[in-house]
Amino acid sequence: MTKEALPVLAILGGTGDLGTGLARRWAQAGYQVIIGSRTQEKAEAAVADLREVMAERGVAEIEVQAMENLAAAEAAEIVSITVPFSHQASTLELVKPALQGKILIDVTVPLVPPKVARVQLPEGGSAGQIAQDLLGEEVAVVSAFQNVAAAHLQEGSGLDCDVLVCGNKKAAREEVITLVEAAGMRGFHAGMINNAAAAEALTSVLIVINKQYSCHAGIRMTGLDEN
Repeated sequence: MTKEALPVLAILGGTGDLGTGLARRWAQAGYQVIIGSRTQEKAEAAVADLREVMAERGVAEIEVQAMENLAAAEAAEIVSITVPFSHQASTLELVKPALQGKILIDVTVPLVPPKVARVQLPEGGSAGQIAQDLLGEEVAVVSAFQNVAAAHLQEGSGLDCDVLVCGNKKAAREEVITLVEAAGMRGFHAGMINNAAAAEALTSVLIVINKQYSCHAGIRMTGLDEN
């Protein structure tokens, strides 16, 4: 796919650790990235940091812009949301009109501080399901990236980590898997959006493992070479 044919990507809440990690990966892969935030100033600061990091890595030219969340959602073809669970619904309500007919990558994990090491799924089943129910069927919600450490995403090296991709539309999952691969990982079809509950729950399990073994653990699919 030529650079001109690559979709424009927006990351809502793109100033946090996870959002900036994805922005670095996709910008380095040649995608046009829009970093969205509640304030223009925070988005611009994140863009400045991204340009500095890319320059340090020897990436001379990247296409990156700073916008408030609504403008970012309007300008992009594929939108990701990387805000805390407590801000998920309000952010989606704000940008809902701009998401119609698009893919939304929901990276939200329903962690409930301070007990983030315990699985506490919401009444709606999962953050991914909540997003799909809130936005309606005209928006293809795809859940992904919950089990990848932000610290690893921000690094420039390869990632020994797989990504479970859940969503009701297979074509939308395929597009997200392409973005997973562009970010240096393997993505796998993991079924409908209600299966996002499993990936989201795994995050709390990984938090326990990370604390116990002082690491940034991820998940890896095995047995695939046997087919």
